[in-house]
Amino acid sequence: MGIRGRTADERRAPASALPHPAAQPHPPQAKDQAVKKVITYGTFDLLHHGHVNLLRRAKELGDYLIVGVTSSDFDKNRGKINVKQSLMDRIEAVKALGIADEVIPEEYYGQKIDDIRNYDVDIFAIGSDWRGHFDYLNEYCEVVYLDRTEGISSTQLREGGHHIALGIVGASRDIAKFIDECKYVSGVDVVGAFPDSDEFDLAGKTALFGSLEKLIEASDALYVANAPERRFATAKAGLEAGKDVLSESPVALAASEAEALFAVADERGLVFHEAVKTAYALAFSRLTLLVKSGMIGSPVSVRATCTSQAFTSPAGSLIGWGPIACLPIFEMLGTDYTAASAASLMSRTDGTDVYTKVDFIYPGACASIEVGSGAKSEGELVIAGTKGYVYVPSPWWKTDYFEVRFEDFSSNKRYFYQLNGEGIRDEISVFAKTIQDGKKPNLDITRDHTIALSRLIENYRNGQMQVYNLGTESEGCSISFFQN
Repeated sequence: MGIRGRTADERRAPASALPHPAAQPHPPQAKDQAVKKVITYGTFDLLHHGHVNLLRRAKELGDYLIVGVTSSDFDKNRGKINVKQSLMDRIEAVKALGIADEVIPEEYYGQKIDDIRNYDVDIFAIGSDWRGHFDYLNEYCEVVYLDRTEGISSTQLREGGHHIALGIVGASRDIAKFIDECKYVSGVDVVGAFPDSDEFDLAGKTALFGSLEKLIEASDALYVANAPERRFATAKAGLEAGKDVLSESPVALAASEAEALFAVADERGLVFHEAVKTAYALAFSRLTLLVKSGMIGSPVSVRATCTSQAFTSPAGSLIGWGPIACLPIFEMLGTDYTAASAASLMSRTDGTDVYTKVDFIYPGACASIEVGSGAKSEGELVIAGTKGYVYVPSPWWKTDYFEVRFEDFSSNKRYFYQLNGEGIRDEISVFAKTIQDGKKPNLDITRDHTIALSRLIENYRNGQMQVYNLGTESEGCSISFFQN
C-alpha cells in the first residue's frame, strides 16, 4: 500500500517494521507510544542563531528530528556557489547543537522522497522562503513552512566585511551573460559597467558609467572584457588603482605587457586572473588530472578545434578563439614548444583572419589548433597517448562529458560532470574566493599559460612566426549554416 493509503497510526509503526537504511541509528520506541518524526534540510553554512531557531521550531513539531545537511556537490548542481565549510564540518556543527536526533547528508535530487519513505517521516519542515516549492511532498507526509528569523542569513555572514563591488568594462552579449551568472555567487555584486565604445545595450542589466575612472572609484574589483587592444591599459589602470582584476583573454597582445600586469599585481598584493571559462569547468579540470595521472600513457598529440560562424571576433579568429583552443595544449604539454607555424585565411573586408591553423612541435609530442568564423569544422578535442586517447565531443569548450578510449573498446570509460553557467559561474566564484580568503587557487590556467598565449599572438602578428597566407575568403564564406 502506498504512503497516501496508510493511516497515521500505520505510518507511525515501530521503526523495526520499516525499511530503514542499514546501520542507521533509530529512536527508542515505547510499546504504547507512537513517535512523530520530523525532517528538515539545509546547507547550514556558517551556523547562526537563525538556523538554531529554525531547528528548534522543527523539533517542536514532533518527537524525533532528522536533519539533512546538503553536500557541496549537490549545492553546486543546484547552482549555489561559495559554500565556506566542508560537509563534515557542517554536519558536526549541527550535531553539536544537540537539537537533532539524527543528522544525514543530502546528496542527490529526489532524496527527500527517499528519506521520507525510509525514515517513515510524518512532517517535512522547511523555511517559509521555500513556500510552495515543496508542496509535492504532501503526497508523502505533512509539509510545514516555518517563518525564518529576520535580519540574518549565511549569505550575509559570508559577505560580512568581504562583499565585492564588481565593476565591468565593456558591453557585449557575453557580458550580459556574465552579469546574470554573478547572481549565483555569494558576496559578489555588480555595481555597473563602463561600455568603452562597445555597442551592445546593457540597459536594464546594470548601471552604466560614463568613464573608466568613475567605475574604478565605485568598485572593489574589475572584470575587464573590452576590445583586446585596450585590455592591457584597462587592467593596468585597475591594478594601479588598487583593484583586483579578472580579465578576459588574451589579457594583452604582447608577452611583456602580460608580464607587466602580473608584476603590478604582485607588487600591490592584488589578485589578477585570466578569464578563460573552460579552465574553470569541472569536466576540464578532471580531464587534465586524468591525463596527467597516466591513464592514456604519455600524451603525444593534442588537437583542439574551435569554430563558430555565429561568433565573429572583431580582432580575428586567433585572438578570439586562441585562448580557449590553446588551453588544453599548454595544460597537457606545457608552454615550452620548440617550434610553431600557422596558416590563415583572411577576411575580404577587414583583413583579420577568419580561419587559422597553428601547429606546435614539442620534444616527443605535437599539437594543433583550428580556430575560425569563416570556416566550419567539428569542434572537438582529441588527446592522443601511448596507451589510449581522450575524446571530447563538440563543443568541447562547454563540455560536461568526455570519453577515454582504448584499443580494447571494452575498457572505454565515459565521464559526466555538471557544468555551471558554461564555467563562468565557477570563474567568478574562484576569483571572489581568492580575494576573500587570500589563498592562491589551484587553477588549470597558470601565469605561464597567460604569458605564453600573449607571446604566441605577438609572434603571429609581428612576423616572428612562420605564417602561410591561404588567401582571402570567397563570397558566401561567412554564411552561417551551423551554430555551436
